[in-house]
Amino acid sequence: MARVAVIGGGISGLGTALMLGRRGHPVTVFEQDARQAGEDLDRDFFHWRRPRVPQAVQPHSFLAPVRTVLLAEAPDAYADLLARGATEYHDFDWFGEHPPYRAGGEELVTLRTRRIVLEAALAAAVRRERTVEVRRGRRVDALTVEEGSPARVTGVRVGADTHRADLVVDASGRRSQVPAWLVAAGCRPPVVDSHRAGIAYLCRWYRLRADGPRGPGRVRTGSAAPFALAGVFPSDNDTFAVNLVLSTGDPTRGALTDPALFEAAARRFPAPAAWLDLAPEPQSPVLAMAGLDNRWTSLADEDGPIVTGLVNAGDSLIHTNPTLGHGVALGLRAAQHLATRVDRIAADPAEYHSWAAQSLRPWFDAQVAADRVNERQLAESAPLSDRRAAAMAACAFDDPVVMRARAQVRHLLRPADEAFGTEEVDRQVTAWLAARPEFSPQHDGPTRDQWDALIAG
Repeated sequence: MARVAVIGGGISGLGTALMLGRRGHPVTVFEQDARQAGEDLDRDFFHWRRPRVPQAVQPHSFLAPVRTVLLAEAPDAYADLLARGATEYHDFDWFGEHPPYRAGGEELVTLRTRRIVLEAALAAAVRRERTVEVRRGRRVDALTVEEGSPARVTGVRVGADTHRADLVVDASGRRSQVPAWLVAAGCRPPVVDSHRAGIAYLCRWYRLRADGPRGPGRVRTGSAAPFALAGVFPSDNDTFAVNLVLSTGDPTRGALTDPALFEAAARRFPAPAAWLDLAPEPQSPVLAMAGLDNRWTSLADEDGPIVTGLVNAGDSLIHTNPTLGHGVALGLRAAQHLATRVDRIAADPAEYHSWAAQSLRPWFDAQVAADRVNERQLAESAPLSDRRAAAMAACAFDDPVVMRARAQVRHLLRPADEAFGTEEVDRQVTAWLAARPEFSPQHDGPTRDQWDALIAG
């Protein structure tokens, strides 16, 4: 059995520890925050100040790999997640009646819940594992490193104490200090590929009234203007979030932290307006998040692993901005891979680095490409010009064949060119366009003049 030390007790750290512990490996998790997600979800979500985890209060929709990995590795944790209020939404639920079954269709399920609910379910599951110890309020200060070619990490230092391990997993997030520690220890520097995302997020949380409807019915959850995106995130226990996305350079961004102005602006988009018309009860101020980047941090270079006895996972490995919701899904995929091969990875992490580059890196590259397009369009208020691309997006909500392709991409099951590049999808989109000769790409949100007038008013 491999002795494992995990730096960070977030979702990736807890998931890694849980999957390792269930295979009998002794695991110690070091988490510098003394508090953990518990039984009072609203208190933990709305009143727990977590400056190192700004995404914790932003809306989430957990993609198919989250459900798939948990059902395979920790079905009790998954059942607990649902018992705490998370709900399943299949992409075909949009149509009411699902199309005939095809292999893999059962995976196209989003978990609608706040992040805190998943954290609470994982924390409870970890507490039940006798081989896993979580040391909260304990910050790792350094790695212990033995010289060699490459050097080997043999454990972590916490204050005056040294904790030895056969493998250290860095799951400390996007602000990880591990790369700096490695350089200070004389190792070759990690290979970092970073791209600033010029996108800012603002959200506000609401709760549906107990005596009202549970939602607005068959309404899309996303809307767009040339300079802004708007969305609704249905969540657990009758909560939902309204979300606005703008360029970080948009001069109106700061004004939208005013709740009344935020709600007035959100109502200019069909998706948020349909939910806000239900007169929900506000649960939070407007929560802003910016300063984001997409960053890939590899502990291997062209000469191989820069160190042994250490790997990274979660946001320490691959950090992407939340637009496509990849983070938790990719983090749990990495945790599962680690847990199933930990003895080999502890001896030589080359296979893990290779797997990450082949299985995770393509989704990072896709996020970077999507962000470049979004950033440019939002900054320039660019009109929609690609008629067929717009038709494909619209057609998905009328045609299950195209919706299946859309869902496969969204849930990290197939790359976009493969899912959308089939003759069947091409045939369906062509027929959809032929039946709508008047179709032209357009946004459903406000114009720039309308927006500026609203903000000025």
